[in-house]
Parts: sequence; structure tokens; C-alpha cells
Amino acid sequence: MQDASGDSLAKLRQVVASLLGPGGCPWDQAQTPETLCDYVIEEAHELVEAIRSGDAAGAAEELGDVLFLLCFVAALYEGRGTFTMAQAIDSASAKMIRRHPHVFEGLSVENQEELLRNWERIKRGEKEDPGGIFASLPRGLPALLKAYRLNAKAARHHFTWESDQAQEAKLADEWKELQEARAQGDQARVEAEFGDYLFTLVEYGRRLGVKANAALEGANAAFLRRFEAMEALARQRDQDTSGFKLADWDSLWDEVKAAERG
Repeated sequence: MQDASGDSLAKLRQVVASLLGPGGCPWDQAQTPETLCDYVIEEAHELVEAIRSGDAAGAAEELGDVLFLLCFVAALYEGRGTFTMAQAIDSASAKMIRRHPHVFEGLSVENQEELLRNWERIKRGEKEDPGGIFASLPRGLPALLKAYRLNAKAARHHFTWESDQAQEAKLADEWKELQEARAQGDQARVEAEFGDYLFTLVEYGRRLGVKANAALEGANAAFLRRFEAMEALARQRDQDTSGFKLADWDSLWDEVKAAERG
């Protein structure tokens, strides 16, 4: 079956051109790449939410929204004479080919660790002044995701604990220091020690193959789902939750979890 994605992309780009051209949309025509940044972030979050919730139809819709915005941004840069979308796409293709010599050049790698080290080496070699190991890490990443990336990059350069047992011991040390700060009543130190503990916990998860940001998002979704189920049960029974104590909530919580297991 012939792939029609090229025609579809061309149609989408024509839609953008019509919006920005004579007789187009005044709001769209007033935009810049800078003003569209928040929309790109918002649509990307909506795409991730659809993917993680298993909503394939929603993912298709949100992917289209992200693609529209990317075409929009590219068209604005083309209008400035900065670069074309074709140049951006060709650059991405060349970059991926260059960074995957084990696929496109027959390079043999023994394991994923070596593969990732090659990726880092090639990536740093692409710039005249690559800076430090973390120079390419986006500063605006969410904190948990940034902590994971920091730990992962450090580990690729052998700056991590030599064993899981040593890392677990460090996690226990950080917990002890947090409790000491609490005992002293030093709130500034409590916050600092809590940050250290959380950072170390993210590394603990990484060693278990767990990405902290995704794991926490899953926990958030589970909590919200169960709490909404508790509220639904309370409404069905004409219970006023404004007067609930912890024991009342716990009873409903246990009931909801039992229903999930069932």
C-alpha cells in the first residue's frame, strides 16, 4: 500500500501557508516562533497524556496538532529566510544516520552501554566547542526528568556508585541526613536534604530501569483515578464528604482498590 504521509504533510503545509498568506487568519499572522513556544509545550503534553493513557485515537489527534505547530513554526522561519522545513528535516535525517553507525555503517557494539557511549561521543564531536558533559541538557526540563538525565549522563562517564548496594547505602545516608535536619528544625536544610534524597532516589530508580518522571505520572494518575472513584461511591450513597475523617476516606479507598484488583 502506498504511503500517503508525504501528500498529507504537503496538504498540512499548504493549510499553514493559506493561514499566513493574503486573506488568511489575522491571529496566525501575528504569531512568531517565540509566541508559539507555549503552544508547542502544551500540545506535546497533551500528546504524552494520550499515549500514556492508551488512547490511540487521542494520540493520533494530538500528534496531528503537534505536527501542525511544527509546520507553523517552520513556515515562520522560512518567512524570515532563516531556514526551510526541508533543511530541518534533512538535518535530522543526517544526524540520526551519523549517530547510529551500528545501523547504517555496520559498526559492531557489544551492548547498550557501549551504544550510548558512542552516541554521546558522536554528539559531542558534532560541535566545535561541545562544552561540558551536561552542556547539551535543556535547562527547561522538568526537575524529575532533568535529575534522571543528569544521573544517566554521569553514569555513562562512570561517575556513579560501583554497585547497587553502594547506591542503596547512599540512599539510606541521605534519608538519615534529612531526619537530622528535621530534628534541628532547620527548614532550609530540610529542603536541601530532601532534594538530595529525591535526586538519589531518582538514580535508584534508574538502576532498576524506572524513569522517575513517568513513574510519578503513573502514580499521580492512579491516585486521581481512585480518588474520583471514592467521590463517586460517596455520591451514590448520599454521603457528605465534607465531614469525612481519615477513617471514612480509608474505608472507601480500600473498597476502590479491592474493586480494581477484582
